[in-house]
Amino acid sequence: MPAFTEPRFWADAMLGGLARWLRVLGYDVRYENGISDTELIRLARVEGRVVLTRDRALFERLGPEAARYVQARRPLEQLAEVVSGLQLDTQNGRFTRCLLCNTPLEADGPLYRCPTCGRRYWEGSHVRRMRGLLDLLRKG
Repeated sequence: MPAFTEPRFWADAMLGGLARWLRVLGYDVRYENGISDTELIRLARVEGRVVLTRDRALFERLGPEAARYVQARRPLEQLAEVVSGLQLDTQNGRFTRCLLCNTPLEADGPLYRCPTCGRRYWEGSHVRRMRGLLDLLRKG
């Protein structure tokens, strides 16, 4: 399955959970805890990424064309807010990226493997639970 390439995001330090959930949907989301706002802005601009933030000052510094202010506090609520606000596809890219390092996954028999960090993924009960939560998001 090819991973999505657009839109691409950079999640700030307060949005690690949201970054993982967006990766579950197949979106390219960079996340690095501890990066300075100045470096995050520089890299987001160079890489053409939209910054997702809960930091009002960072959002105001970037403006709505380069950033999205996330009001919700819980990751699944944040996901619902971003998906709705940006009208993101929640179906076609599911489970195509490594949840840890963001690399597109490769098929490896019945498993999927991350070529960067080596993590392996499979269709287990955890994936069924995640699919159920994503289906609720789509309905709600």
